[in-house]
Amino acid sequence: MKTPPSMSLDPTIAPRKGFREAEDRVRRFWTEASASEAEGGFGVRLDHRDLKTSAGRRLVLPTQALAAAVAAEWAAQGEYLRPETMPLTRLAYTAIDRVADHHAEVAEEAVRYLGSDVLCYPADQPRSLVQRQAERWGPWRDWAAERFGCPLKVGSGVSHVAQPAVALSAALARAQAQDAFRLTGLAHAAALFGSTVLAFAVLEGVLTGEEAFELSRLDEAFQVEQWGEDEEAAERTAALRKEALVVARWFGLLAQPL
Repeated sequence: MKTPPSMSLDPTIAPRKGFREAEDRVRRFWTEASASEAEGGFGVRLDHRDLKTSAGRRLVLPTQALAAAVAAEWAAQGEYLRPETMPLTRLAYTAIDRVADHHAEVAEEAVRYLGSDVLCYPADQPRSLVQRQAERWGPWRDWAAERFGCPLKVGSGVSHVAQPAVALSAALARAQAQDAFRLTGLAHAAALFGSTVLAFAVLEGVLTGEEAFELSRLDEAFQVEQWGEDEEAAERTAALRKEALVVARWFGLLAQPL
């Protein structure tokens, strides 16, 4: 396979099934990957050429730490590119190619989860689960109200509860205030946790990715305690937990000094 001159490989696109390996996998064509200073921030270089996104845009990241981490993903590739091992590159491409052009829509997407936020729908039985959710979810609803003026109503079971307009407006304003990179992580985290509140908590560094993930699945964890978990469900849980760690790392890299 010839080296693509644009350097704009998209690691978010998985190989198509049914094609020969030489046709559906990208062979490594660079020797070294490194972070470098770029106009407006920091870039990644594959050998002596600047890496571009899948849309052909310059890959310019806001912190050197994030650029170094993305470069490390490219440096760690073997003979063939493995998209599943490049989550930070995926998020970076998303921020530059999608979120930068659709900031308002993505902010609304992130806040949409507030309308069905997992923290607002505790179980009504059994008592042990009800108590666990009250003890662990209540403080984070209070945090949302105190931290950015987002008072939330609590429903029960599957009955929908409409959140106050003031809460939705406050959350939207806070989402819109994020840059494209943080908003990318926020939207990803909100979908992952089923909770805009937990996504904001990880963004602000008051919860780790692991902590937020565990809070988001108190009901599932309770069911596993009672009935066990099959192999397929366990694998899915592990994959989602891994994503939670990635998004927390993403926020951490964005928070590091230039």
